[in-house]
Parts: sequence; C-alpha cells; structure tokens
Amino acid sequence: MKDSFGRKIDYMRISITERCNLRCRYCMPEGICLVPMEEILTFEEIAEVCQTAAGLGIRRFKVTGGEPLVRLGCAKLVGMIKKIPDVEQVTLTTNGILLEEHLDELMENGLDAVNISLDTLDRKIYKQITGFDKLSAVRAGICRAVEKGIPVKINSVLQKGINEAEWASLAGLAKEMPIDIRFIEMMPIGFGKKQEGIAGDEVLLKLKEKYSGIKKDMSVHGNGPAVYYHVPGFLGSIGFISAVHGQFCRACNRIRLTAKGELKPCLCYESCVDVKKVLRSPEYRESGKRKEGLRNAVSQAVGIKPEKHCFESEENITEGRQMVQIGG
Repeated sequence: MKDSFGRKIDYMRISITERCNLRCRYCMPEGICLVPMEEILTFEEIAEVCQTAAGLGIRRFKVTGGEPLVRLGCAKLVGMIKKIPDVEQVTLTTNGILLEEHLDELMENGLDAVNISLDTLDRKIYKQITGFDKLSAVRAGICRAVEKGIPVKINSVLQKGINEAEWASLAGLAKEMPIDIRFIEMMPIGFGKKQEGIAGDEVLLKLKEKYSGIKKDMSVHGNGPAVYYHVPGFLGSIGFISAVHGQFCRACNRIRLTAKGELKPCLCYESCVDVKKVLRSPEYRESGKRKEGLRNAVSQAVGIKPEKHCFESEENITEGRQMVQIGG
C-alpha cells in the first residue's frame, strides 16, 4: 500500500494502553488524564483492524503503550496478530520492568523482537527520570531476553542536565551484549516541548572521538529509520533516530493505532481517522459494511499521511496530546 507521495506503508504501531508503571515526564507528566478502559479497543477489535491492515499490505506490527505489559493478556494479543495471514513480524516496545516475567509467554506466542526503553544505567538518575527505583528489574529483563536469543534494541533519550553524559555507558552495552543501542532525539510533543534534548550528531561525534574505528553499519536492523554504526569488537551496533535534526520523512513507512481507536498518520499533527466508530457503531454491524468501513478507514489514514513533519518549527505542530496518549 502506498501513500500519496509514493511511500510504501507496511508497518503499524499499535498502542494497547495509555497506562504505565513509570512516570517519565517527557512521555507521561503528572496530572495527565487517561481514558477509561471501556474507551480502549478490545484485543478482538485490535486484531480485526490488524487483519484489515494486513489485507491492504501492512506486514509488520509493533505493540506499544503506555507500557503494554501492564495490560493483562498482552502476550495473547501478540499471538492473535501473529496468526493473521500475511503478517510477517510482531514486535514489542516496553520499559522492561515486567519483561522477565512475561518473556516466555511472549515468545511462545510468536514475538519476533523486543525494544526496551532505557535512558541511563545509573540507579539514581533512573529514579529521577522515571520516578521509580526499578533499574535492576529492567536489566534483568534485558539479560533474560539476550539469553533467550530474541533480538533486543535499547531505546535511549538523552536530556540536557539530566542524563546527557550517559551516552558512553549506554553505548557500552553493545560491547558486552549482542544488542543495538539507539539514541532517539527528544521529540517536541506534549511535555517534550519543554525538555531540551541532545542531537544525534552530538552523540555520534563523541563516539567517534572515543572509538576511532567506528564505521557505518549498512546491514538491516529492523523496520525503522535508525542509522547504525559499528565499533570494532562490539557485539552489537549503535543507532540514531534523529527525527528533529535528521528528518527521515521521505522513507517513513508507518501509521499508528492509538489505544482508543484512532489511526494516526504522523506524530506531528492532530489529524487521525476514527476506527472505533466503525467497530462499535450500529450502522456498521452488518459484516460487509464493517469490513468495507475498516478498509476505508485504513486507506484514508494512509491517504492523508503528510509529506513531512514540522518538528523543526514547533509553532506548526498541531498535536497537543502527550506522547503516551498517541502511542509514540
């Protein structure tokens, strides 16, 4: 399936909950109002949307949140999506706290890879960023995943004055284990507009100063826009997702499904398509109308996907919700 700019759209991120067991301010600041559970799509509804999307050419799905593992039955949903014809891959993004507990069940249901959000290896800084002293649980989850042989990526967001010096220790994880460390620029969405992030080029320059043999890694690492580098002797690679300073919109291949049933073409803009209306409105109860309505909704979301974001011009950003509410 292609959008109006000729880009192949074959990847969907699915937020299954807005809830989380951490409180990272740039994602889920204090006082945020979350929607009640009855407004969240059921697993059966999510699977129905995924089946429609797969029929239109979307082959890879990422289960996200909030924190997806706080929703009971997350592993079951992974299995439901993985069984849909033409689905090639189902992966998960998690903060890692509950990963060790649920990993076996996730893998039994066909999980192909896991991304773990981790901004520091320092216990005090971790608690400062997240509000909780849970670093040991995250590290245990990472080690367990590596032991089980499932591909692992670490997603790290650096913030000035908080964890900007953590790049070295985080990158060092790729030396010790066969995992990818990705440095993601702070996106100016929600509370993220008030936080000062670190440009990917700044981190890359420091890495080049520390590791003279670092070179670009041209191998395929996943579905996203990360640019990877490899350091001789490292078991893993180091990647950069530079949404603000290295716009990659020409290669964007994704749409998003929010927890409350909105298909979102771009993080930057408020535009979305309501699929919950199709799933729950009486006018779509007939099988034919329901299937046609879902196909039209997915096609419409792809059709209104913008040419590029405007993160470099914050006054033009129309998305006003917090990151956790849109499944970033």
